[in-house]
Amino acid sequence: MLDYAQARRLMVDCQLRTFDVNDIAVLDAFEAVPRERFVPPGREDFAYIDQTLRIGGQGSATPDRAIPAPMILARMVQALQLVPGHVVLDVAAGYGYATAIMRQLGVRVVALESDDTLAAEAESRLSGTEGVEIVRGPLQAGAAKAGPFDGILVNGRVETRPQSLLDQLKDGGRLVCVMGRDRAAKATLFVRTGDAFGARPLFDANLPALSAFAVDSGFSF
Repeated sequence: MLDYAQARRLMVDCQLRTFDVNDIAVLDAFEAVPRERFVPPGREDFAYIDQTLRIGGQGSATPDRAIPAPMILARMVQALQLVPGHVVLDVAAGYGYATAIMRQLGVRVVALESDDTLAAEAESRLSGTEGVEIVRGPLQAGAAKAGPFDGILVNGRVETRPQSLLDQLKDGGRLVCVMGRDRAAKATLFVRTGDAFGARPLFDANLPALSAFAVDSGFSF
């Protein structure tokens, strides 16, 4: 049987530290949260591989859901610069792994999921975790009633600027997502200053495209 605690340590040392993840609190959170609890049943032994893991399979109502590869998720969380007391929106929360990681950092997390089955799974897997609220609704609409937010994390790829989510940031708030199409996609950081939003690409990355943020085929990126 796989030693999950050892696998977590190896993930942190061999995947995260070697990919410019140097925030001690983020590294500690990834070592503390058991990733194997947030993967599809029967795939626990694949929890610590250096790959994005699909949650929704073929025929699922939401086949675009996935848990980002550890090094991608860790760099995205690090870019949010979270501190205890922040309020964060976790978009396309799936089974709730990113929610658990960010909660470990001492922030309050609103986990948004449009799929009722996945939301119920997240509630079950996060049962007993204080400071977490599961919200059901369209991903592109965000969760304005629970905001504004210090940070927003999108667990998936968007094809264009997610303005409806950006509008729910506090002044100085940060949003991180993977934006673009296919091999041109990059993890991107947005920072709000007043009514303006600065954007900066962070690193090459790719995640399954979230259908809620797709653009029509006539759009030129």
